[in-house]
Amino acid sequence: MGASYSRPQEIASRHFGEFEADLPTLTGKVVVLTGTTTGTGFVAARTCAKKGAHVVLLNRPSPRATAAQAAIAADAAPDARVESIDCDLASFTSVRSAAAVLSTKFAAGGIDVLVNNAGVMALADEATGDGYDVQMQTNHLSHFLITRELYPALATAARLRGEARVVNHSSGARAFPSSPLDAKYLGRNGGQLGGDGASMLAGGARWVRYHQTKLANAVFTLALADRCGGDGVKALCAAPGLAATNLQVTTAAAGGMGATWIMRFAQSAEDGTMPLLTAIAAPGATNGAFWEPAGSAAMAGLPIKKDLAAEALSGSKPARALLWAESEKAVGPWPLGAAATAAN
Repeated sequence: MGASYSRPQEIASRHFGEFEADLPTLTGKVVVLTGTTTGTGFVAARTCAKKGAHVVLLNRPSPRATAAQAAIAADAAPDARVESIDCDLASFTSVRSAAAVLSTKFAAGGIDVLVNNAGVMALADEATGDGYDVQMQTNHLSHFLITRELYPALATAARLRGEARVVNHSSGARAFPSSPLDAKYLGRNGGQLGGDGASMLAGGARWVRYHQTKLANAVFTLALADRCGGDGVKALCAAPGLAATNLQVTTAAAGGMGATWIMRFAQSAEDGTMPLLTAIAAPGATNGAFWEPAGSAAMAGLPIKKDLAAEALSGSKPARALLWAESEKAVGPWPLGAAATAAN
């Protein structure tokens, strides 16, 4: 299949209808999501709008983004609002601009849920305009930045309505290839991180870099959970399993996925969004909680809660400290909970 894999497979959802019906209302909540033009981000945004939330979509401007907003708005509940703000995660300037708009817009009422969903996979060894690996900046560093910038608005929502959530979207790739978080992938080393080996099973460099970004999503969740919570803000994480979305299509087109036989084991985009929606909307979520599919190899099935901190690659305090320090080097200081963290 490879580069000929030009659109996601059409797979019937096994669980999503009943799952969606059981989700609680989100009326009165503001949910901000990155990467909502297709796939899990689109399904999550559409579901939040159907449940009555004020939904804000953060995407690069494009006809696809415009069409996605229209489709999400068409399915929204009568008391929902759906709007877009331009945000290119490959540009720190763009992220800061979007965050400034959001901070002003929601200064009084706050933001209830920030969903750091957008991601790219197995791209070439290239730098962004800011000098960082395109995968790491898109998947983690810009999400660290926007979380920092929007944290006061999240704290406001928590004060007014009892809690707020930061939801990071990781992947089973956080554990494969098996290697610990490495500072060089978080540094200003774009284009100098191993080349363009594309073998998923043999640990090609494209996949090593992707693994580092998805591990960073998990470690960021734990590091943020260490620092927040007392103010009602919770850091949560989800992984979709293997879902048939445009993520594989764009990876194949970019030369990062020469064989797509693994997609025969995929679930629908809707079913793959269930862990993310659980983190967004399920009542009683505890700070640091993590959900992924319950099925074989965590590739498909209903979401199940797991202990993210128990994973050898992401649970260590040194990894959390490294992640925070390197992210601050990239986007600037964020001394959230610094005194409490240093005391542990």
